[in-house]
Amino acid sequence: VQLQASGGGLVQAGGSLRLSCAASGRTFSAYGMGWFRQIPGKEREFVAVSTWSAGVTYYADSVKGRFTISRDNAKNAVYLQMNSLKPEDTAVYYCAAESGSYLPYNDPRRYNYWGQGTQVTVSS
Repeated sequence: VQLQASGGGLVQAGGSLRLSCAASGRTFSAYGMGWFRQIPGKEREFVAVSTWSAGVTYYADSVKGRFTISRDNAKNAVYLQMNSLKPEDTAVYYCAAESGSYLPYNDPRRYNYWGQGTQVTVSS
């Protein structure tokens, strides 16, 4: 699976952005799709995941109620709608795909494939 993230940019606090992740491969629906973010010098942080089964989603507490993850299996795409953005949301955002593991969804080691990242900058 190859992943290509896009949609990042510069936005003022309180604004919105929508990230997209396009995936290759014919079995996209079989993968859980997640979003992580990373600030230089810090570990990669879980943001949200859309599991392969019945569209179950999980969110980090820091983004719950502001971000929404969705997927379109027909288009092999996953999205992250980010509203009410805060300066602390500034990071490089990565999409990732997983095909099943004993590790929890918020552990980046669960994910087998990663996109290249897209920068999100929120100004105060």
